[in-house]
Amino acid sequence: MATDTVLNPGESPDTVSDPRRRDFLNIAAVAFPAVGGGIAVLVPLINQMSPSADVLAQSTTEIDLSKIAPGQGVITTFRKQPLFVRNLTLKEIAEADAVPVSSLRDPQTLEQRTKEGHKNWLITLGVCTHLGCIPLGINEGDNRGKFGGYFCPCHGSQYDTAARIRLGPAPLNLAVPDYKFTSPTTVLVG
Repeated sequence: MATDTVLNPGESPDTVSDPRRRDFLNIAAVAFPAVGGGIAVLVPLINQMSPSADVLAQSTTEIDLSKIAPGQGVITTFRKQPLFVRNLTLKEIAEADAVPVSSLRDPQTLEQRTKEGHKNWLITLGVCTHLGCIPLGINEGDNRGKFGGYFCPCHGSQYDTAARIRLGPAPLNLAVPDYKFTSPTTVLVG
């Protein structure tokens, strides 16, 4: 079935173009700058949401473990929060392993809270999970509570040698951040 094409005065059937192609070219000619303009607006908007250089610098913390003797700990910072790094003694490890996990409010083993092959290195955020106070116990002479770990002076939460909540209002264990050993004596947190 043939279709009749209406010709304008002065047009011959050979010079008539396909209207669908012409419509497509008109739409493309308008859409191309609009898409480009949209991208030009979105790129700076998305870029400004990226973390700044000072925030990226604080997103990881490297710790030298070589100067921390067994039974000692240090406080450093990670993302503006205190970070407890403790070198557990064999006695502290044995005390943590002797606790039945089923008796814990937030059940975790010491193995789950440390890295494989580095069971003596306990790295936790030094922030009580009750209301955010800083527990005692990382420094020599601090009150470590009756479980030998950490004691929160604000409301009396007590943690064991694996920083697991044992007594008091805190609902969870001290948090263990993501970290990895980059050498036998260096840890990268974050």
